[in-house]
Amino acid sequence: MRVSAVSYLNTWPLVWGFQSGPGRGLYEFRYDLPAACAAAVASGAADIGLVPSAELDRLGLDFFPDVGIACEGPVRSILLISRRPFEQIETLAVDEGSRTSVALARIILGERFGAFPRTVAREPKLDPMLAEADAALIIGDPALRLEPADLPFFVLDLGEEWVRWTGLPMVFAVWAGRPEAIKSASRGAFVDSFEWGWRHMDDIVCNATAERGFPANVAREYLTSHIRYRLTARHLEGLRTFRGLASKLGSGAPSAAMTPGIEPRVRVL
Repeated sequence: MRVSAVSYLNTWPLVWGFQSGPGRGLYEFRYDLPAACAAAVASGAADIGLVPSAELDRLGLDFFPDVGIACEGPVRSILLISRRPFEQIETLAVDEGSRTSVALARIILGERFGAFPRTVAREPKLDPMLAEADAALIIGDPALRLEPADLPFFVLDLGEEWVRWTGLPMVFAVWAGRPEAIKSASRGAFVDSFEWGWRHMDDIVCNATAERGFPANVAREYLTSHIRYRLTARHLEGLRTFRGLASKLGSGAPSAAMTPGIEPRVRVL
């Protein structure tokens, strides 16, 4: 079984048991950006991937509902940074590493601020992005290296804004694959890998400092306070709401943001 995982720090607890614990060698791993995980699953290069939530319906994937990448407040690593007030944004430079983050930015800007900017894909470097566009979307490790309070711009934590708006958690990615792959994989193995990682958080934090250069306190707070890994019924409700919005966004149809009864088109195992 081939698995595509995300290269960002926030995924380390999910894969730690596969890389350093009892699950080591169970699956063949590759590491990609979030959008590339979806592409690997879609092409057959991987059987299961840590797939952005915005890609589930488009690709017709099933997913495990137990663990994923989520937040219940500020996520810290998905930042919308603007030279202008959010309602005045006309151009948005995006790091297309995550389709979910781009969709979330468009949803929040449209629904909360009445802004519908043109997006342009750029490398995740803040100054060049803001030189070309009114605002920039910075995600993952590059966002975590920024200190929002110190930036001389308008800054919006998109995880926090989603939770404030909907009252629901935001789920950014889940372990997903084609139905036949999900059926043949061990659901428990993915839970066990995370539980091993959670119990060995000290090791993860040490490695985050040694390999990625993050201060230990920053890495620990991010992984234990900002990111939520265990998914509950509330998280799945938030995921369903986001998927309904992302589907409407993709079709160009009017928003059904808070309309009850938006049903997913994929099965949860």
